[in-house]
Amino acid sequence: MVNGTIEGVIFDLGGVVLESPLPAIAAFEADAGLPPRFIARLVLEGGDNGPWAQLERGELSPALFAPVFSAQGAAAGHRVDAVALLRVIASTAVPRQTMVTAIVRLRAAGLRVGALTNIWPMPDRAADLDAVKRGFDAVVESCLVRMRKPEPRIYDLACRTLNVVPARTIFLDDLGGNLKPARALGMTTIKVSEPTAALAELGRLTGVTLQPTQGA
Repeated sequence: MVNGTIEGVIFDLGGVVLESPLPAIAAFEADAGLPPRFIARLVLEGGDNGPWAQLERGELSPALFAPVFSAQGAAAGHRVDAVALLRVIASTAVPRQTMVTAIVRLRAAGLRVGALTNIWPMPDRAADLDAVKRGFDAVVESCLVRMRKPEPRIYDLACRTLNVVPARTIFLDDLGGNLKPARALGMTTIKVSEPTAALAELGRLTGVTLQPTQGA
């Protein structure tokens, strides 16, 4: 039975609906001789106005981002092949079928279902991403709206675009820092560390069966 207090569910894409890029980034660092979590360090040190944030907001194209991010890495002690890094991340943009199935079931149950993602143009994965995006009622992409998670206004935009009230909406993301602003807005949040556990929690909150029963 559907929980009548919930009217919408908003999913992050990478690391939630799509496979996580984090293992591939770790492998990239190892192959390139970079320190562990060096890419994450650059992203964090760049802050809200660094090259990574500008890429996600669409203020830098991937072509313009690459030399700037490489230079940031060099200044921190290790030059990064940013073109290869973006290619590696794009290669992980593969849908998790369990999540795709859950989205279908949520919409069939009458819930509004959207996506909120920090993303940049990925031409090599465009067909796969377009197929995934067609499964949602609404999609908010950071590079198109010139804002990104964890900026609070993008969560408000996502709810307005999906036509849902934050207090009656669930948001799923694999990064804790992206969940905090959603909670502040009144949304119920689920941190996706492992898809099966996240879907079990989502099913409990919505009252919708999201995973096949044993033997099905």
